[in-house]
Amino acid sequence: MDTRPIGVFDSGLGGLTAVRQLMRQLPGEDIIYFGDTGRVPYGVRSAETIQRYVRQDIHFLLQFHIKAIMIACNTADAIAREAVAGDYPVPIYGVTGAAGRAAVHASKNGKIGLIATPATVDSGIFKKIIGALQPRAQVMSVACPLLVPLVENGRVARGDMVIETVIAEYLKPLRDWGCDTLVLGCTHYPLLSAPIAAYMGTDVTLIDSGREAAQTVAAQLADSALLNAPEHLGKTKFYVSDSPAGFEKLASLFLQRPVEGAVEQINIEAY
Repeated sequence: MDTRPIGVFDSGLGGLTAVRQLMRQLPGEDIIYFGDTGRVPYGVRSAETIQRYVRQDIHFLLQFHIKAIMIACNTADAIAREAVAGDYPVPIYGVTGAAGRAAVHASKNGKIGLIATPATVDSGIFKKIIGALQPRAQVMSVACPLLVPLVENGRVARGDMVIETVIAEYLKPLRDWGCDTLVLGCTHYPLLSAPIAAYMGTDVTLIDSGREAAQTVAAQLADSALLNAPEHLGKTKFYVSDSPAGFEKLASLFLQRPVEGAVEQINIEAY
């Protein structure tokens, strides 16, 4: 039994969809979540800046004596995890590897689509992961810079003309190409699963990177005997780098449950 919490961080709110999956799969675990809302988005930053941000995020979480870290941001994972993971005393899990493996397993025709932020697409991380697992697989990547701000403004439902128009513009090349698997390569995108699935059709499998990463974390912590007592009721604490005002409302959308406890603002530049 290991009572230490799990640390999770993201550039803002999107990582809360991964936290939601951790809560479902590991209800006995305490979680410390940090959203770098003062410096969001990471997806338009340079690699050097993203790596600096990621190190500061990790340093902040380490003060809570955590047993593992999830980088719940595809951009941060793609750009920085390999560069920093070996520098810290706890295992650091990302979202890209788990999603890539799931996509290879799910695809029947070898055509795998990816939608993500420009930085994640430019990193080529998913093509690298998928190509290593299945050299014959083809990957078509589409950067979708408008989806994150639309999600954070609550434009997520089927029937919303704005989000459906943007989804159609971004995803038409993927649908026309005939991919049978689509990786949602940003942790904001699971909130768009319904309109994306409606546009792509029932023959296309959607891969939620946060869900896949949560499954990996759960399995590896169990294998390493690092889980908390099964009777323990896990709690989650939330920290942000900008004003907490408005965070609770949006966080509840991502978590699909109310936020319990106060959200605290911290100075991430101090780390």
